[in-house]
Amino acid sequence: MKIRRHYLTIRRSYPNIQEHSPFEVTTQELANLLECTHRNMVLLLKRMQQEEWLVWEPKRGRGNRSALTFLMSKEEVALLEAQEMMHKQDLHAALELLQQIDDSPIVRDQFQEWLSGQFGFHSEVQGKRRTDILRFPLPQTIYSLDPAAIHYTGESHLVYQLFDGLVRIDPRGEQILPHLAHAWEVDTSRTRWTFYLRKGILFHHGRELDSSDVKFSLERLKQLAPLGLYSWVYSAIVAMDTPDDTTIRIQLAQPNEAFLAFLATNRASIVPQDACIASGEHFGSKPIGTGPFRLTGNEQGVWILEAFAAYFQGRAFLDRVEIWTVAEEATRENQAELQSFQIMHNARLSDMAAERWQQVRQSGMTCKFITVNEQKDGLLANPAILAQVNRAIERSELLKLLSGDVIEGVNSFWPEWTEDLQSVPMAADFESIKQGLADSGYQGEALVLATIPQYAADAEMIRQVCARSGIPLTISLIPAEQFKGSARMSADLLLFAVMLDEHRELRLIDLYKSMQQHALPNVHDKLEQGIRAILSEPDRMRRTATFIDIEEQLKTRNSLLFLYRKHLKTAFHPSVRGISLESLGWVRFRDIWFT
Repeated sequence: MKIRRHYLTIRRSYPNIQEHSPFEVTTQELANLLECTHRNMVLLLKRMQQEEWLVWEPKRGRGNRSALTFLMSKEEVALLEAQEMMHKQDLHAALELLQQIDDSPIVRDQFQEWLSGQFGFHSEVQGKRRTDILRFPLPQTIYSLDPAAIHYTGESHLVYQLFDGLVRIDPRGEQILPHLAHAWEVDTSRTRWTFYLRKGILFHHGRELDSSDVKFSLERLKQLAPLGLYSWVYSAIVAMDTPDDTTIRIQLAQPNEAFLAFLATNRASIVPQDACIASGEHFGSKPIGTGPFRLTGNEQGVWILEAFAAYFQGRAFLDRVEIWTVAEEATRENQAELQSFQIMHNARLSDMAAERWQQVRQSGMTCKFITVNEQKDGLLANPAILAQVNRAIERSELLKLLSGDVIEGVNSFWPEWTEDLQSVPMAADFESIKQGLADSGYQGEALVLATIPQYAADAEMIRQVCARSGIPLTISLIPAEQFKGSARMSADLLLFAVMLDEHRELRLIDLYKSMQQHALPNVHDKLEQGIRAILSEPDRMRRTATFIDIEEQLKTRNSLLFLYRKHLKTAFHPSVRGISLESLGWVRFRDIWFT
């Protein structure tokens, strides 16, 4: 309501005047504040008095001073205005308004409490028609929902709701299952793959999917993301042909046993050729897929997904999902807010709250680790210094700083296959580490640790721990889309994270190929030999053995420094039914229903 903003402008102009304390002011002075006419100011004052925000006692004559009494504080009016903005789904404007009330943490807390009540499950009934809505906060910015351009987990999850791939993978990562393709075959050379599409699958704009869309999607991926995630898979596609509308043949340059698994990732989602060409660079904000939900709005930080009635695997139970990309501090967890949410991802609950909520410990985990830039001719080229730096990154101290039931030590990407004996590190002995550094020739020089902004807090903890051993670290934050490039090559250490889920093999190959960029020539060649052995091996157990062998070699030379792992949990209210987890541990919206 615009009049509230006018009141806020006037109220802020008299910060020393208390509520219920009359003071004298001319109508023209107030009009000047709002840059309006004397006549309009009189009308506004009458309206504000009707709203019981102020009392205005006019004196006759344009220059006479009238008596004005504020009844409502600027904080109270700002809260009402922000709430109305939220009802209109103008999320960004509401948060911006509250940021202007920088001297009142109370009103921000009140708004957060009110906001938490807006999330969760709601039903709207019009006549006999019931609309089931799930609304939840996402403390991230959504930049794009184009499968070829996504970088963050929130984007990745929404792409899974909007798009489908040729195949899908079971949650344990052990079996590839049919999806858009109902069957496939590969020739004896294991380089020529043929996929047979289901008939009658519709895109959200009503056109039926055909094999030309599959060909276009993979060609587009090569064009738009030549160095993107898993580019080593799709860059090896040398030819594709579509003998009919439901058949596509794909020719690879060499055997790649990760190819099918790649086709199950959301990066390989199938997009409609006509809509992509029509939308151009705007496809990420106007995505069209074949998924169980279609995007119907994305204004002011609110992304609205509606059930796609024609979905080939059956309509979702929910009618609409609203994702509100609010600032992280506006969704911080506390006991009062828990009652208002039905589903929370990566939740950390108190013991009391955990008794009232059901929790699913997700199968995947996030693993943080550091790699060494061996291409840089610096201190870490000395193996003795590098070994002591590894000691100086004291895992026991990091775990104390992190503290949490989902944080554990880790010494392998394959903890279920290895003994992982060092996953519970010994207590720190900083004096011994300092002596070891001195004996190795280290003289207190600074090292550069590079990572992406999302891991800034982890980098800061590592800096604090290294400082206790006398190693100063300079932190360099590089945007995620640039981190794989040359920008990181001036750093000594690189802080990474990898999600160990059903796509673990793909993610680790991607990591090792990334490590090749800053490895010594002999290490680069060993990594290449290991990767080729993995990609040419049909047996999963043998591939795992090769992965573990690569890992052990890197750990032995201190090129790969494990830090800790985080098990993720999804918490949900007992009223929620149909909970099943998908990739990245998010709940599949299509399966959710409420009692």
